Amino acid sequence: MSEGTCIIRGMTETWTKNTYACDPDECDTLIEITTSDKFGFPSGSVNNVTCPCGRRPNLLSVEPAIIAPTNERNEMETAPYSYNANALVTYKSIKDGEATYPTLKVNQLEEILDNPTLDVIETLSNGEHIVHQMKRTDVSEMFRLRAYDKSKIQDMESKINQITGNLTAMGWYNPNTDKEDILSELCDILGHEPKQTVRITATVSVEVDYEIPLADVDDFDSHYFLQDNLSIDSWHGDVTVESWTVEDSDVDWND
Repeated sequence: MSEGTCIIRGMTETWTKNTYACDPDECDTLIEITTSDKFGFPSGSVNNVTCPCGRRPNLLSVEPAIIAPTNERNEMETAPYSYNANALVTYKSIKDGEATYPTLKVNQLEEILDNPTLDVIETLSNGEHIVHQMKRTDVSEMFRLRAYDKSKIQDMESKINQITGNLTAMGWYNPNTDKEDILSELCDILGHEPKQTVRITATVSVEVDYEIPLADVDDFDSHYFLQDNLSIDSWHGDVTVESWTVEDSDVDWND
């Protein structure tokens, strides 16, 4: 059996890749496990491997695995020394069969490459065509909105068909059909809940503990204090508090 060895920070580390396969007639799952001997695992096959299906898979092979040291992997993720985002680049652009050679900064060119534009052709009612240049992300959003609009139109058409389907002699025009039943069915089709707005007037009692600065005790007015600092609101989505006022107030000085 051969093993792959790499040196990381002055330590010799051995990595081993174990490949397993489950029953090809029942599951056919392929499992690969890579282990390092620096954590105390022995080099070679790994024992007690269980497939997600619950079976014990068969060992196919044990091979050396080469894993790049951590410092090498970090270096691979950093930009090369020669990279300059502000460097000027001249490139060839062909549009409508005509070649041009614009010059841009590297970061501007990256923006173009990351967000390419597409030619979107719009057909007008008179048969004319208009070409719009749009970013790929904007095109995706446009199609998403159109799909949403199409879904809403289909939903409205379905509701209209249900309503017209009830406008028959055996349906809502039947003299034996109650008005309440017609309105209830109509609300169900439209997904509408009929409501009535009412005005509620109430007297609310509150108790407020407030630590008054001693310098303000002589001039303290509880009525204006509550009017300026008290707030009344509602968590209910259908409730709106139009106005409120403090009619009376009393202070217990705890003498």
